[in-house]
Amino acid sequence: MKGIKIVFWVIWRIWFYILMAIPILIMLPFLLASIITESGYPYFFRMARIWAKFILYGMGFYYKIKREQKLERGKSYMIVANHTSMTDIMLMLAIIKNPFVFVGKKELVKIPLFGFFYKRTCILVDRNSSKSKNDVFKRAQDRLNQGLSICIFPEGGVPDDESILLDEFKDGAFRLAIEHQIPIVPIVFADNKERFSYTFLSGSPGKMRGKILSFIETKGLTGENRKELRDQVRQVIYNKLLEFKSVK
Repeated sequence: MKGIKIVFWVIWRIWFYILMAIPILIMLPFLLASIITESGYPYFFRMARIWAKFILYGMGFYYKIKREQKLERGKSYMIVANHTSMTDIMLMLAIIKNPFVFVGKKELVKIPLFGFFYKRTCILVDRNSSKSKNDVFKRAQDRLNQGLSICIFPEGGVPDDESILLDEFKDGAFRLAIEHQIPIVPIVFADNKERFSYTFLSGSPGKMRGKILSFIETKGLTGENRKELRDQVRQVIYNKLLEFKSVK
């Protein structure tokens, strides 16, 4: 029985990368056209949402997202969520209609096809370089000035220890939100680790639960409030994760 499971996991994981490539190849001319200029990003974003849903459904995932508050069209937000799986990227694209730009780790550039567009449309960070972190802040400011939203996973990466429910948060997302006086949108992904973690021989098709929590305003806050805001957002996400964990 264990041997059958291993074969399933290997084929299923390979299938994931095949699914990543199929819509990119089909939409390739349109994707390339949309990244020639920064003004074309909203069109790229629409195609990215199609790509994300194609992968989720193709892997046998179905998502159920509850919303305490809805995003307004044309308004910029700082979107934050817990991070446990590569599918966090796809699920975020699937559930948020407002065009946003990911701030993500540069290692994903190595993935064929996906990495090409990831490098040209996302804001990449090298967690070992202070210069890279400063560049990220500047590029994110430019995107916010263009009326886009920013999505950051404030844990700064996926913890190696999968028993950690929610790692400590970095300051960057909250510094930017205060600087631009934009609302923070806390989102909880309850099942992504169980569905498709970074452990190769693991996961299964099934339901992905999540919740978009009430927005946290930053108007009137200053840099002195950054850590307090960071801890407040982490606590509301952590509490909701505990709630999800108690109800399967």
